Amino acid sequence: MFHTYIIFSKTLDKYYTGSCQDIENRLNDHLNSRSKYTKTAKDWALVYFEIFDSRSLAVQREMEIKKKKSRKYIEYLISKKSSS
Repeated sequence: MFHTYIIFSKTLDKYYTGSCQDIENRLNDHLNSRSKYTKTAKDWALVYFEIFDSRSLAVQREMEIKKKKSRKYIEYLISKKSSS
C-alpha cells in the first residue's frame, strides 16, 4: 500500500505534498529534520492522504497535485475529504 499525502505547518503556513509507502515513518522523518524541504519547521501535521496499490500511482498523483501549483486546490482536496 502506497500513499500520496499532504502535510501542513502552521509556523510556516505552508503545505508539502509527497508520496511514500509508510506514512507514519515519513511523517516522523518530516518532524525530525530528515527532509530537506521540511526541516525548517517542527509542527508538520498530516492533513490529507490517498491510498494506492502501487508506488507509480502514488507518485503520479503527487505530481498531479504539484503541477497545479495551487494552494486553493490543496485546500479544496482537504475540505472535500473532511466533509466525506
